Amino acid sequence: MQDIRDLGLMLDRQLPLLVIETYEESRTLEILTRLAIQRGLGLQQWTLTDGLRRLGFGEDLSANDDTHEPDAALAAIKSREQGGLFVLCDLHPYLHEAKVVRLLKDIALQHKRFGKTLVLLSHQLKLPDELKRMAAYFSLHLPDEEQLLALVREEARLYAKQHGRKVKADHDILHRLVANLRGLTLSDARHLIRGAIVDDGALSEEDVPAINKAKLELMDMDGVLQYEFDTARFAEVAGLNQLKQWLEQRHKAFLEADDALRPKGMMLFGIQGGGKSLAAKAVAGSWGVPLLRLDFGTLFNKFIGETERQLRESLQLAEAMSPSVVWIDEIEKGLGQDATDGGVSQRVLGTLLTWLAEHKARVFVVATANNIHALPPELVRKGRLDELFFVDLPDAEVRQKILAIHLQKRGLDSSLFDLAAVSAMSEGFSGAELEQAVVSAWHASDGERISTDSLMREIMRTRPLSVTMAEPLQRLRQWAQERAVMAS
Repeated sequence: MQDIRDLGLMLDRQLPLLVIETYEESRTLEILTRLAIQRGLGLQQWTLTDGLRRLGFGEDLSANDDTHEPDAALAAIKSREQGGLFVLCDLHPYLHEAKVVRLLKDIALQHKRFGKTLVLLSHQLKLPDELKRMAAYFSLHLPDEEQLLALVREEARLYAKQHGRKVKADHDILHRLVANLRGLTLSDARHLIRGAIVDDGALSEEDVPAINKAKLELMDMDGVLQYEFDTARFAEVAGLNQLKQWLEQRHKAFLEADDALRPKGMMLFGIQGGGKSLAAKAVAGSWGVPLLRLDFGTLFNKFIGETERQLRESLQLAEAMSPSVVWIDEIEKGLGQDATDGGVSQRVLGTLLTWLAEHKARVFVVATANNIHALPPELVRKGRLDELFFVDLPDAEVRQKILAIHLQKRGLDSSLFDLAAVSAMSEGFSGAELEQAVVSAWHASDGERISTDSLMREIMRTRPLSVTMAEPLQRLRQWAQERAVMAS
């Protein structure tokens, strides 16, 4: 077993303190027990509720003394003149106490003489500075796809035995679920799969987003990194033909190619309401992978260092959920040049750029921006992301398609409308403004059928951004013609 082998190598380094951060206490204790038996070591476990007690074999230090309090347990370990493994569960609330720290240090200093190794086991541990150089950190291996597939089959057999019928699941769905369980511990993966099976006795397409959402919540990043249920297909995106072709050419490489050929991501910029967000959703929906939205508004934290830490953890989670698409909406709000934030945006930029250059997971980044000029040049140059796309206002043909899509979404037959006339009248409108015209016409109809005339009235009442922001838009268009690829 890989964990036993690697943990044995850690013990061979002769460090007196070993720190294991995990939620899988039972699995860790099982591994330590097997390792102790292999090496003939005594094994003791401490908890606040049970005190020190023997696991496996060896002298029981709890036989004569009350060792429930951490200082009493550590004193008993210190007084012992024999080596062994001592697993201290959930000691983290006491690591600020001077006596506890001193006892830990005393035992660590005895290691060369007696061979005592303290294992600090908890979901999260931060050692005092004076103990850090005496310690090593160990992480349990997460299950691979083969182990996860075996787990799913085991849960399916258990369900069949209990209910007298087999679990319904096809081959493709089974492997998609297994791929989406990567990054979870075995116990968490078992919990999610069991819930999906027990719900209806089947593993189906509907279980995939539910499992992804639950996975995000288990990893305690819901809020900063949000799972987006509402993805789209490119059939719902009018225009953007060059962007669609570019993505189609890279779909297979994203899922199958090695690191050197795998696409990293792209930047979409342009006028507000032009369809950038819908395009980002369509990448995930068309590729059939989870869409994770990185919320820079939630990411920024007032405490020094916390923002960068949360970004690193978010990106690690995105890797754990790979293959996935990470959508960073309005990226300029988090990475724009700001001299008043104490350098936070610069540190966040450095963290993001390093990750873009070094990560190996199948994570595709879609960054969207309204104000490309606010972004640092290090981010928009080639090599950080694969391509920079400018999303311009839709032309007449695309406006017709957008109107048809929004009419059909509301149960209306688009063939009953003179969309060519409405499109001609709506020159300079963005996709969002066209959708709002349809919505306004529906409300103005007072329950009656919307007509071409009612659509035209709403178009005439609207002053689009292309009129109110004509000069900035023209400058942006000129800038994009020299530096970016047209998305349409």
